[in-house]
Amino acid sequence: MQITMGTLIIVALAVLAVIVVIRGLKIVQQSESMVIERLGEYHRTLSPGINFIVPFIDQPRAITRKRVLGEQMTIIEHTTLIDMREALLDFPAQSAVTKDNVTVTVNGALYYQIIDPRQAVYAVDNLVQAIEVLAKTSLRNEIGKMDLDTLFESRDQINSALEVVLDAAGNKWGVKVTRVEIQDIAFPREVEDAMRQQMIAEREKRAQILRAEGHREAAIREAEGDKEAAILRAEGERESAVLRASGQQEAIDLILKAGSDRLQPRDVVAYLIALEYMETLPNIAKDGERVFLPYEASSLMASVGSMSDLLGKLPVTKSA
Repeated sequence: MQITMGTLIIVALAVLAVIVVIRGLKIVQQSESMVIERLGEYHRTLSPGINFIVPFIDQPRAITRKRVLGEQMTIIEHTTLIDMREALLDFPAQSAVTKDNVTVTVNGALYYQIIDPRQAVYAVDNLVQAIEVLAKTSLRNEIGKMDLDTLFESRDQINSALEVVLDAAGNKWGVKVTRVEIQDIAFPREVEDAMRQQMIAEREKRAQILRAEGHREAAIREAEGDKEAAILRAEGERESAVLRASGQQEAIDLILKAGSDRLQPRDVVAYLIALEYMETLPNIAKDGERVFLPYEASSLMASVGSMSDLLGKLPVTKSA
């Protein structure tokens, strides 16, 4: 069987058509895009789905992408597919100097998303490296503005400042920086020991202050208690004196009423004083074996005896 020239031409055209279809057919996955150049000039950006380009004339433009596979393994690759999803850039630990000249080691992470593939390809040579270098330099600048004591308390402030700086630069590169996080801050051993001693001293200081406040509060409460007790005792003594005086007044009135024709008020007062004196004698005798009575005691005893005789002779009126 002989193959004619026409058959060869048809077969060649079919093969060429297959090659054109294969080379021109581009399938872009969801959340990805592709930048197409025509004769070296930007032509268009392919959207997700099935796309067709002119083979040998239209060519996809590659972009550099950095992949982190582990703590010590990073891969830099060139790909024509631009990932539009949010990506993580974990830049390694680096040294920075604080405002008070303390060297610290900082490790951070950055989240970014490509929103304009054309700018990401043409506005910067190496997008990932540019973002990483800018993040490192911005981080050093922010740490250099702070003292070591305020560094640990200002992580959110540093994150916000870095996000603003990187986002401003990312707008020109077609990148949106969504979040910046400082993962770890390490410092020299001698600084760590000094901070530990300072922390212990601060805690001891707070403990002493709390103890002093406790003693002061206890002293104040004790003084207030003594004051209230003294006031209560004074009020009790005053009420007792008032009651005792009222009782004595009633006794005087009764005695004078009983012997109004033969008694004088001074005699009754002397009688009551003598009775009070006699009631006190047992308590005085408890304090010692011998009791010395003043000279006036005999006159008081005589007043008691005479008053008792006098009261005993008074007529007693009985009610019917």
